[in-house]
Order: sequence, then C-alpha cells, then structure tokens
Amino acid sequence: MKAMQTTLDQLNALPADTFVTVLSGIFEHSPWVAEVAAPQRPFASVDALHKTMSGAVEAAGEEKQLTLINAHPELAGKAAVRGELTEESTREQSGAGLNLCTQEDFDRLQALNAAYREKFGFPFILAVRGYDRHGIIANFEQRVNHSRAEELRTSLEQIYRIARFRLDDLIQ
Repeated sequence: MKAMQTTLDQLNALPADTFVTVLSGIFEHSPWVAEVAAPQRPFASVDALHKTMSGAVEAAGEEKQLTLINAHPELAGKAAVRGELTEESTREQSGAGLNLCTQEDFDRLQALNAAYREKFGFPFILAVRGYDRHGIIANFEQRVNHSRAEELRTSLEQIYRIARFRLDDLIQ
C-alpha cells in the first residue's frame, strides 16, 4: 500500500501534532525529528523541509544519532523475516529485491549483518533504492572495512537519503 500523499501547502497548514504524525515515518521510529521541524514552518520547498529535518539530526548529538541509527532494521534481517518492518522499510527492501534472496544471498547478508554489528555496534544502513541485492551485498562488503567514525557519518548520510526518498513519495 502506498502512503497517503499530501502537498507542501497542506503539510505547512496542519496542526503541529498532525504534522508530526504525518511525518513520523520519514526518519525511522523517530518522530522527534518532525517535532523539531514543526515550529519552523512554513517550508518553502521539500528541500527546505529535508534540510531542516536533517539539521535536527545533525544537531542532536551522537547519542541521539546512534538511537536513530539503531531504530533502523537490518537489511534482510530478523525483523524482515518476521514481517515486523515498518511499511516504508518493507516497500524499500522489497523494491531492492531483498525479498527475493537466494539462500546463499540471505546467508551472506546474515553474516555481513552480524560482522557489521559486531564491529560498529549498530546496523548497516543503505538507502537501497536503485540497488539490487548484488549491489547491496557489494556495498556491504566494502563498508564493513571502514572505521567506526566513517561508518557513523556514512550511516547518517544514508538516513538523510532515505528520508529524502520518503519525503518525495509523500509530498506531491
């Protein structure tokens, strides 16, 4: 099911609590990002809204950033197998073909998820739109060799890309 669409003008005119509810899925399980953005309305563009929301995450500090990163599911992980992903994550992972993994692909992703989480203490995050499962695995194999600081920054950048895709899907 596709998320309900709205216009930027409609979004700007909503009461703050409704604004937060409508944007609560933009940053995974983190409605606080929309709460920070709400008083800064009206937004002149989707770019301005995205910049404000991403800026709220940047200003939040590492502890809150790690909480946001940890709110994301592993790719083809246990939550996906159990059907526990958000509607947005289900659509994104299915769109990248992660629901069509061979047993070999699935086993490789499980091993990479475990190695990545062991090394960095948070899940691997990739804005999967435009990737297929082979490209995702290749990206994963490369990034597991990065430093923690590099992966913290890359994870946040990927979250901002995911958020932009979700805003573009939501706002006409």
